[in-house]
Amino acid sequence: MPDLPIPAAPSPARRLAFAALKEIYQGGFADVVLHRHLQRTTISGPDRPFATELVYGIVRRQRTLDALIDQLGTKKAQQQPLELRIVLHLGLYQLRYLSHVPPSAAVNTSVDLVKAIGLPRLSGVVNGILRQYLRLQGEGTDPLLLPTDAIAALGIRHSFPDWLVALWLEAIGPEATDALCDWLNQSPTIDLRVHSLRATVDTVEAAFTTAGIATTRLPGLPWALRLVGHSGSIREMPGYDNGWWTVQDASAQWVSYLVDPQPDQVVIDACAAPGGKAAHLAALMEDTGTIWACDRTPSRLKKIQQTCDRLGLKSIHTLVGDSTTLTRFEGQGDRVIVDAPCSGLGTLHRHADARWRQTPETIQELVQLQQNLLDRAATWVKPGGTLVYATCTLHPAENEAQVNRFLQTHPDWHILPPAPESSLAASTQPEGWVKIWPHEQGMDGFFMARMGRA
Repeated sequence: MPDLPIPAAPSPARRLAFAALKEIYQGGFADVVLHRHLQRTTISGPDRPFATELVYGIVRRQRTLDALIDQLGTKKAQQQPLELRIVLHLGLYQLRYLSHVPPSAAVNTSVDLVKAIGLPRLSGVVNGILRQYLRLQGEGTDPLLLPTDAIAALGIRHSFPDWLVALWLEAIGPEATDALCDWLNQSPTIDLRVHSLRATVDTVEAAFTTAGIATTRLPGLPWALRLVGHSGSIREMPGYDNGWWTVQDASAQWVSYLVDPQPDQVVIDACAAPGGKAAHLAALMEDTGTIWACDRTPSRLKKIQQTCDRLGLKSIHTLVGDSTTLTRFEGQGDRVIVDAPCSGLGTLHRHADARWRQTPETIQELVQLQQNLLDRAATWVKPGGTLVYATCTLHPAENEAQVNRFLQTHPDWHILPPAPESSLAASTQPEGWVKIWPHEQGMDGFFMARMGRA
């Protein structure tokens, strides 16, 4: 639960959150909608992080908040007018998850809000449901009643769809699933990778300390720093314009170490945008050799070039193309990486609405795309080269099953596990691939496998 300074009521942050949530509930992407609203508004100070917490927190906790409405109201949440449902979500979220908001402020501002949006006749409904929640809480009773079914109970408590809870229960059991869901509901941290060709970790740490920005180092990742409680503009932090560092999650940094590129090699990144891994590979290669950064969307490749310009990298070359059909790289790559498009189930804390957008059907569509990418990229690897497959998901169909299928259909390929002395060894599974569980390692969920020809 974030320790945010809470603005006095009435707060424009709540109005902004209401407007953003209405768009999101009607199909808008949470990060795009919120960014647009924050760009348009003049609110500043504590209002901005408060609005961000309300929007992302409520999108994550939709199922739990709906369950509370179902139990406390006379109508089910999905039967309520959308505007009323959102106001109730705002009030209940503050009462249940934000201890720094006084309960009276959560109730009163919600009643004021439903009046302000033109629904004064529903103010009694809002007041009644929120005060009933407080009454039950005051009696020592959790207002949230959970079903006896284990899957539904975990799904309602942590606000995840049943199919996803069932998937993780089968994979890691109830205790670990509970811990994983809890972790994925926390506000995300921001990790940086110091650009070793421009600065040292000590230099960046000192500059941040002078600017009042707290950081912590991450074990096993020599160039990584994690921001502690920072909520300001990333671009205004010391060293950004100088190319001293770039934003890259800790798990994503591990991938480049598994690729293990060497100076003067040819490296092909099949799905390179937005370019964080390509930039890391270039740094590990001391900006020698050639890195081909491929993507089928020109606008995404433009972002890679902007990163290269800021970091001063010359070895990265961008190429527009569909990596499922590209033939120009056959037998040319010393290292080939497929950081595949995936369901992102290891990053649900960063993408608040992804848990509601992904379905078993969308997973199967992604599995076919990943298969096509992996099969094509394998043809790019020269004799003695290696192929790395990586995703930021925790779905076995996209990870273990995908690699097993590849090995079965390409019998001359085999897994190359990390060296026993590698920091990745602790996350290496018996099969030789690497799987990072967020609740265990404290970073995004990731899967990665390095393969070579027999």
